[in-house]
Amino acid sequence: MQIRQTLAIAISAIVLLTATGCAVQRGQETVGAYVDDAGITTVVKTRFVENKQVDAASIKVETLNGTVMLSGFAKNGAERNTAEAIARGVKGVVAVRNEIAVRP
Repeated sequence: MQIRQTLAIAISAIVLLTATGCAVQRGQETVGAYVDDAGITTVVKTRFVENKQVDAASIKVETLNGTVMLSGFAKNGAERNTAEAIARGVKGVVAVRNEIAVRP
């Protein structure tokens, strides 16, 4: 549990430190929107780390204008669905595109 919490804090710190130095990307209108998207991504990844049913290292999270895109691999359909449910539960998320593939 301590390792997961430490990893969550480290991921959060890295994302916040790198996000503040980045320019606005295509498709985003303001720096504020970019910062909001970075915050959403950080919260989703942190919740993945905290959840024992989701392998945070196997799932990539990207956010653009409040739409979260999940990609990567899951061990089973339950992990895939749990990751989507976690992302949908984060404040500020407008939509979730679940592109996670289930490994055979």
